Amino acid sequence: MNTINEKFHNLKDVKSASEAELESALQELTSNITGLDEKSIAGMQARLDAKIKPLRSLGVLEDIAQQIAGVQGTAQPKITGKAVLLMAGDHGVVAEGVSAAPQEVTAELFYAYMNKNGGVNIIARSGGGDVIATDIGIAGPLNPPELMASRVKNGTDNMAKGPAMSRKEALQALFTGAKVARDAINSGINLLATGEVGIGNTTPSSALISVFTGCSIEEVTGRGTGIKDDALIHKQEVIKKAIQINNIDIKDPVGTLAKIGGLEIAALVGAILEAAYKKVPIILDGIISTAAALTAAQIAPVATKYMISSHSSEEKGCRIGLQQLGLEPRIAFNMRLGEGTGAALMFPTIDTALRVADEMATYEAAGVTTGDY
Repeated sequence: MNTINEKFHNLKDVKSASEAELESALQELTSNITGLDEKSIAGMQARLDAKIKPLRSLGVLEDIAQQIAGVQGTAQPKITGKAVLLMAGDHGVVAEGVSAAPQEVTAELFYAYMNKNGGVNIIARSGGGDVIATDIGIAGPLNPPELMASRVKNGTDNMAKGPAMSRKEALQALFTGAKVARDAINSGINLLATGEVGIGNTTPSSALISVFTGCSIEEVTGRGTGIKDDALIHKQEVIKKAIQINNIDIKDPVGTLAKIGGLEIAALVGAILEAAYKKVPIILDGIISTAAALTAAQIAPVATKYMISSHSSEEKGCRIGLQQLGLEPRIAFNMRLGEGTGAALMFPTIDTALRVADEMATYEAAGVTTGDY
């Protein structure tokens, strides 16, 4: 991580910062996340109410337009750039046989994203967005080595045998993700989406969703890469064991993240918090992004105001996590690829919501008769 020229939560360098400095930086970050601008929300609603349509007849499109207005603090919001922040990390818990895919697939997919021909690249590009892929914790080496510049650790430890990572490593991953978000925003991007890659990462995600929602492991744990019935039962037992041996305290969300989370999940937590800090909306993807969002909400509840939900993932824990956040899916395409693919599908929808506000005729301009409808 290069030295940061601008003030970045009082950190000069994430990798060399002490745990105490990282804790202080987290306090500075979260204490400066504020709510949405209600005047701008009302202003956008007034704009929409003047359009040639029955009141509230565009439903979710109007909700999104108002949210973007509140986030940006103007009744005339604009999107200047879009990107999926794709965080990559491996998981020691794959040693327990929780995934149908081998761990080396994480790195192989990461190269595809860098070559701009992964699934998320295609979908993001079709919506006018980019993909910013960052190695937070892939287990093996990458070539060229510069691709590993942001790596915190070579994969997590096996959470079924102890903490997935130390508290300091979790904070380093969190702030690495926050820095990725900050750099994207400073480049002119003001609509972010969450994405990830990491074989085995539905296991820690299900664990986090279970502890933060109070739902059972069986309720929130799905098949991930497509494991069969026996393997699913085994996966659920592994998660139960990890939660039990790590003595989880949900009142300590950073500690919980360190014990049963993932490096890429921690980075997404940081990206979500930084987006809220910088007043930029961020779109959630599937179960991994939802687990990160739940963790971020435990750290800074007001950050939920900046989250935009996307699809209803086939991973059943995703919908449960969204409900806990007070959100609901906007689209249902029966997807479970991850990567940020569902989130990227929201790029055109958000563009459309703002174009309605900007381009749809008003009753007055079009000479349409008004009434109580």
